[in-house]
Amino acid sequence: MFGLIGHLTSLEHAQSVAKELGYPEYAHQGLDFWCSAPPQIVDSITVTSITGQKIEGQYVESCFLPEMLSQRRVKSAIRKILNAMALAQKSSIDITALGGFSSIVFENFSLKNHKQVRNVELEFERFTTGNTHTAYIICRQVEQAAAKLGIDLSKSTVAVCGATGDIGSAVCRWLDRKSNVENLLLIARNQERLRNLQEELGRGKILGLEEALPQADVVVWVASMPKGVDISQIPLKKPCLLIDGGYPKNLGSQLRQPEVYVLNGGIVEHSLDIDWKIMQIVNMDVPGRQLFACFAESMLLEFEKWYTNFSWGRNQITVEKMEQIGESSVRHGFKPLLSF
Repeated sequence: MFGLIGHLTSLEHAQSVAKELGYPEYAHQGLDFWCSAPPQIVDSITVTSITGQKIEGQYVESCFLPEMLSQRRVKSAIRKILNAMALAQKSSIDITALGGFSSIVFENFSLKNHKQVRNVELEFERFTTGNTHTAYIICRQVEQAAAKLGIDLSKSTVAVCGATGDIGSAVCRWLDRKSNVENLLLIARNQERLRNLQEELGRGKILGLEEALPQADVVVWVASMPKGVDISQIPLKKPCLLIDGGYPKNLGSQLRQPEVYVLNGGIVEHSLDIDWKIMQIVNMDVPGRQLFACFAESMLLEFEKWYTNFSWGRNQITVEKMEQIGESSVRHGFKPLLSF
C-alpha cells in the first residue's frame, strides 16, 4: 500500500474545506487549534495504471499549515510531520510520499534525528520525498513547454530560483547534462551552496533575483516559501516561460502579462482511473486528471514494488535516478502538465 502525507495551503483554505474533509468542527478554528490537531487518514485511494495494474493507498492529512513556519510555530510544524509519519507507519503503509512542505520541514529541521515518536520507531525506508519525480517532471516541462512557445533552449537563458534546494539542484544537473541550454543562472540565498553547485556543474552564473529574471527566457521557480515573493515589478523578457514549481503556487496570479506564460510546475496529467476525493480540495485545476508529481512518485514505487526511500536527503538526486523514475512514469501513464 502507498501513502500520501499532505497539507492545505493556508489557514483560510483549511477552514474552508474542513467540512469536506469530514471535520466540520475544525471549520471556525484558528491557528492555535490547528497546531494541536492530530493527523488524520481522510481518504482511501485506488489507482489503476494504463498497464491494468491496480494499487491501493491512503491520504494522511498532517494538519500542518505554512503559517506555522511564517509565525514561528516551528515545534508545531515538526510535531505535525513526525506524527503524520508515525500514523502512516502504524497504518502499515509500505511507501509514503512527504508532499509539499512536509519534506522541507523534514530536511530543514533534521527530523532524521527524531526517530522515536512516542511508541513508534520510524523506519525511514518507508518514506520518500517525491522530489526525484518532481524534478524530472519540471525538466520535461521546461523542454516541452519551451518548444511549444518557440523558445530554442540552445539559444536561451534559464534561471533557476531555489537552485541549491533538492529539486532545484536536480533540475540544474538535468539541464546541464540532458538539454542544450545555452546559459544557466543560479539563484538562491545560501552563497556557499551556490558556489558548490557552480563548481559541481562547471558552469552557471550566480546572480540575485532582480538581476537574473530580466535576462531569462525561462524561469524555474522551485523556492518553496511559507510566504510568497512578489516579483510582479521585475521586468521579464517577452516571451518568457515561468514554471512555478513551488507550493503553494502563487506566481500565476501575480504575472498576468502579455507573453509571460506561467505553468504550474511539478504537476502531472494522466488518464488513469483514480478513485479519490482529496484532489477535489487541493486547488488542482482538473482534479480528475492532474496530481502532484511527488504524490505520483509513491504510486510509481508501489507499482514497481520499489519499497525504498527513492528520494531522500538534500542534493542526492542524480540524473540517472531521474531517468529511472521517468521511465516508470511514462510506463504507467503520467505525463507533464503543459497547459498554461
